[in-house]
Amino acid sequence: MRVEGSRILVTAAGQGMGRASALALAAEGATVIATDINEGALSELVRANGAIDARRLDVTDQAAIDALARDVGRLDGLFNCAGFVHNGTILDCREKDWDFSFDLNVKSMYRMIGAFLPAMLDRCEERGTAAILNMASMASSIKGFPNRFVYGTTKAAVIGLTKAIAADFVRTGLRCNAVCPGTVDTPSLRDRIASAADPVQAEKDFIARQPMGRLADVDDITPMVIYLLSAESRMVTGQAFSVDGGVTI
Repeated sequence: MRVEGSRILVTAAGQGMGRASALALAAEGATVIATDINEGALSELVRANGAIDARRLDVTDQAAIDALARDVGRLDGLFNCAGFVHNGTILDCREKDWDFSFDLNVKSMYRMIGAFLPAMLDRCEERGTAAILNMASMASSIKGFPNRFVYGTTKAAVIGLTKAIAADFVRTGLRCNAVCPGTVDTPSLRDRIASAADPVQAEKDFIARQPMGRLADVDDITPMVIYLLSAESRMVTGQAFSVDGGVTI
């Protein structure tokens, strides 16, 4: 199996893409440390796979991240999946919305990578490679979408962060890439659909922007996650991979 024997930490593993990725990585033989702020969701995850090491973590809390890094030690892979989708244009984005989105979507990755990178570099010396994967989006520097002002801005920043980390550490064996999904059918999306003035039309609109004619399922994205966290992608770094059903053709 591609990640068998690897130790991989996943943030926001309680639901959606984080949960699916944690389960898929564990099924491929990885030792998975799954983190989330929602302890109930973590309990459900462990019920689905008892081998997963679930830890409560607030990725906006530097002290908690540092403590976890000391406890966990070496990692072969880190998947920064935590994020928030703010709806609206610049006219709907208050400064507190801007600050919250950047704190969760971008600064959390700065915190996580800074805390875990030293031990990952040690791992590179032992094994020759280690991998960081960041959750970006097709709504970013890749393509603009209506009502995704601050979300698209943060995800463009994630791509820039990814390339900078990759460039700084390319000679060490440390790789850093981003995955940019299209519209994925997750609890977060369902919440956005339910909060729309016309939920039925909102779902139709989300589907309509996918040229393949359907929403992505989490299982459409996890193969790319596994690939980018495995040694199969050992020559791949600094890239943003779209898995978007043809939206950005």
